[in-house]
Amino acid sequence: MTEDFFARAVELYGDTIYRVALCRLQNIADAEDVFQDSFLRLYQQKRASAWDDEHLKAWLLRVAINCCNDIGRERRRQSALIPESIPELDCSGMETGLEIWEAAGHLPDKQRLIFHLYYGENYRTREISKILRMSETAVRVNLNRARSTLRKELSGSGEI
Repeated sequence: MTEDFFARAVELYGDTIYRVALCRLQNIADAEDVFQDSFLRLYQQKRASAWDDEHLKAWLLRVAINCCNDIGRERRRQSALIPESIPELDCSGMETGLEIWEAAGHLPDKQRLIFHLYYGENYRTREISKILRMSETAVRVNLNRARSTLRKELSGSGEI
């Protein structure tokens, strides 16, 4: 693997990997560990430079999610997400954008991750199902549950 390929991968997908890890783990230090582990594994991949961008991104997301799962199994702890530590997300047109992301931080792990991938990273349900290795129906059910929970928590504001 060339240094240019690796640097380009970090530039293109580094923010996404970090945000997914932060969303999933709700801990800055753990998210940074996942970021480093994900790109270390990419660096160790011998054939990665032959992958197209979509395959590379999907592979990195899968590795990051697996690393998050490993950390969760090892530590079995929940940390509070500090609102100032949330990376900027596109909440254009929403007056309560920060409120929504703060409330989303209290969703169950699976719903929070699906919500983040859908709204924060702009993936469609079909893509999320491939990344998380679950059926599209399961993705839609979890996304609807997340929306319902957030509507109740945000007093039915209809922003979502």
